[in-house]
Amino acid sequence: MVSRGAGLLLGYAADRLLGDPQRFHPVAGFGQAATVLERRTYGDSRCRGIAHVLLLVGGPAALGWLVERRSRDGIGTALLTAAVTWAVLGERSLEREADAVGQLLKAGELDAARRQVSRLVGRDTADLTPDEVARAVIESVAENTGDAVVASLAWGAIAGVPGLIAHRAANTLDAMIGHHNPRYERFGWAAARLDDVLGLPGSRLGGCLTVIIGPDRRGSLTAWQRDARGHPSPNAGILEASFAGALGIRLGGTNMYYGGRVEHRALMGDGRPPTHADVSRSNRLASRVGLGAVLIVASWCLLCAAMPRRPRHG
Repeated sequence: MVSRGAGLLLGYAADRLLGDPQRFHPVAGFGQAATVLERRTYGDSRCRGIAHVLLLVGGPAALGWLVERRSRDGIGTALLTAAVTWAVLGERSLEREADAVGQLLKAGELDAARRQVSRLVGRDTADLTPDEVARAVIESVAENTGDAVVASLAWGAIAGVPGLIAHRAANTLDAMIGHHNPRYERFGWAAARLDDVLGLPGSRLGGCLTVIIGPDRRGSLTAWQRDARGHPSPNAGILEASFAGALGIRLGGTNMYYGGRVEHRALMGDGRPPTHADVSRSNRLASRVGLGAVLIVASWCLLCAAMPRRPRHG
């Protein structure tokens, strides 16, 4: 467990310093493999979707378990954990993408900001107002702080390399096929439900850290308790609501998606609509939440290592 905790710290530090790998990113490779496999596994049924998820989540996780078991020394395990942690985390790259949107909004380049924010969200950004662009990017920062940072770290602490891989694979699949549309309503059901389950520890930990670290503790806790349940995701709602309350802004509202689908989401927070200045504030809060999360999970690993083991009988 000491090696696991050290690896999580090293991997987090690598992500903060370097961001995502620029070439041969394993998550991008996983997405390409998933697209190829979908051509063979797709069918308009939940059973087909379950098989698809088992292959793409269970297979890489099992491989990670085998490789981790072959890392016989503590240094090897720490370095392996660090490499996988760096590969699955997305905090620094998310921060850069969000900051780019904020800078474009500040400069008054609305069309460019709309194009930039489309890299972060799945909604139709062509007609968004400046405030709506700011809302979209802040909601993405909040949600992905839970999905792409805190939850991955939590599963890394709980299950090591297999946990890191399984969570990232499930989260990536959910982003690819976990949609409410005619093609994926049944086929993507298993991916969406698995991502919901695996996101539970990270969203709760992320919400608690937002309340503790954020600039408005009472507002953050109030928004979480009152507004999070109105979000369609049991995990993203916690982070978006707690971020809204902490920053004194209002998130949620009507979202337009490609194909003409309209989604009316519950409002979260009691503040004003967000502006470009709130993008950098959300980035700072997200980085503090990420740092708090890695310190907590590494401490948990050290605590587990320090606990005396019960002797085996028989």
